[in-house]
Amino acid sequence: MSSPQGALRTDDDRILRLGREACHIEAAALGRMGERLGAAFTQAVHRILATRGRVVVMGMGKSGHVGRKIAATLASTGTPAFFVHPAEASHGDLGMVTQEDLVLALSNSGESHEITALLPVLRRLGVPIVALTGGAESTLAAHADLVLDCGVEREACPLNLAPTASTTAQIAMGDALAVALLDARGFRPEDFARSHPGGALGRRLLTLVRDVMRSGADVPRVQPGAGFSALMREMSAKGVGAAAVVDAAGRLQGIFTDGDLRRRIEAGADVLTMTAGELMHPGPRTMGEEALAADAAQLMEQHRITSVLVTDGAGMLTGIVHIGDLMRAKVI
Repeated sequence: MSSPQGALRTDDDRILRLGREACHIEAAALGRMGERLGAAFTQAVHRILATRGRVVVMGMGKSGHVGRKIAATLASTGTPAFFVHPAEASHGDLGMVTQEDLVLALSNSGESHEITALLPVLRRLGVPIVALTGGAESTLAAHADLVLDCGVEREACPLNLAPTASTTAQIAMGDALAVALLDARGFRPEDFARSHPGGALGRRLLTLVRDVMRSGADVPRVQPGAGFSALMREMSAKGVGAAAVVDAAGRLQGIFTDGDLRRRIEAGADVLTMTAGELMHPGPRTMGEEALAADAAQLMEQHRITSVLVTDGAGMLTGIVHIGDLMRAKVI
């Protein structure tokens, strides 16, 4: 695409200089904004925590794009939130806002017409307004209950026109609110996973051992008196490279694995004449059914094993998890 002003400026040194300047300008703006955080920020967090409804985020143009991101971040970290386009709000969507809600209004100048036109109506409704703006003396700031200063000295744009540093400041302020709120709510990784069930994080934090383990007849098991041939047949039939050794009641006694077989042979043991009870490794590592499958994966990695036996509170064998099961479930 040709430049509307003529020849393109493709000098590599200039490109790098402008890129670095943009990063430095935005980083410095965020540092200064962080230093300015004070009572208004803590009050905003308390107001949001006390809100019985939802946080309604509004913004026009680039601030609108930022607002959508902030609403999504809040919603996924424990603070119910959604975005309402200010122009659409003036044509009916304002009905989505209730007296139980709180409005988070974004405007760098604080004078966006679509935002300021809504302020009198929001005030009449009694809806609290928290402003994210760089205009401390703006119309938005004057109508807001709380003002979070997102002002920047200049944009990263060399023309000082395109919203760059100012939108980065808005994003950072939204993230700061989300972080403070999730901490105040005691938000946990499991809570985050519940709002991300379709992603890798959701699978890792929501999938339990009982969801992936093999149970019943699929669990390789023999009693201590079983001979070597019976032990090998059970291991081969179930295909996990291991067999649990259980007593007559089904209580776990030990485990025998491919690795154990190799070590026994290397040590010169006459394995053909030995029983499962003599061959087994006592005190195997186990997990409960309600443990996270991700913890089973971590246990396997930590101890360089490929299977973990599953037991109940009484030590009864209930299942086995193989590394292949975790891979099929996309836990790892």
